[in-house]
Amino acid sequence: MALDSTIPLPHMGGDRPIRGYRRAMPSSSAAYTSLRVTPVAGADGVVDVTLLGPGFGNAMGPDFWRELPEVFAALDTDDQVRAVVVHGSGEHFSVGLDLGAMMGELGLGADPLAGGRVRFLDTITRMQAAISAVEDCRKPVLASVSGWCIGGGVDLIAACDIRVASADAKFSVREARLAIVADVGSLQRLPKVIGEGMTRRLALTAEDITATRAEQIGLVSQIYDTPDAALTGARALAAQIAGLSPLATQGTKQVLNATRDLPVADGLRHVAVWNAAFLHSHDLDEAIAAFQERRDARFEGR
Repeated sequence: MALDSTIPLPHMGGDRPIRGYRRAMPSSSAAYTSLRVTPVAGADGVVDVTLLGPGFGNAMGPDFWRELPEVFAALDTDDQVRAVVVHGSGEHFSVGLDLGAMMGELGLGADPLAGGRVRFLDTITRMQAAISAVEDCRKPVLASVSGWCIGGGVDLIAACDIRVASADAKFSVREARLAIVADVGSLQRLPKVIGEGMTRRLALTAEDITATRAEQIGLVSQIYDTPDAALTGARALAAQIAGLSPLATQGTKQVLNATRDLPVADGLRHVAVWNAAFLHSHDLDEAIAAFQERRDARFEGR
């Protein structure tokens, strides 16, 4: 959850919500300060989630930790949404935890006795759940990273399904520089993405790595020349996913998540039971018909 608060970014204003999205949200969540949710023009079923800060470098303050799980819970249940692209506003993805804004939430040193430590544990658990909401969302989530991605920013992209970056992107699991053990997901998820050894190197050295290095170790799958190109590329990948059967893409994500830590035999059994329950669908019939008729399939998710 590291922070580098030396990079100021402008606050970006709101925009039109995806159709039906507000209906899925609690009435108290009619507006967000840390996130903007918008449909991507010309890409049916693709939604942008833009990090807004409002602190420096899209730093993650109290509003972010409260709003992120609300947003992704709503996207999860919105049938119009088939893929999500997460990206930062301004020059950077996120510089991580807004430590200044979070001091009151964390209550560091306020009560050194057991009660205070229990409340601190509860706060960490809520923050972990906020990032896990991205991983738990059934819709495939892609991250487009430009500029700095530090601490909590790495926690967030590690919970995404696909990550791309612009050539200027830089990544850092920087908590050790601040005498903190990373506690919101990087240490648990990165080994599944880049391997145990590389995770230990990044976390123990707190070093910064370039987009080129991130691609070499598998943290990102593709590098684009500019931030705009990276975002366009991520949206194109999301549109490609959105054009497939949502039953298949969402089922694939759920099977990958559920079997990630299982032995191969148990994973095979899991996916066999999944397909025994869910394989036959209108989308499958449509895929067969489209193949026979040599046309594009029109999937409805049923």
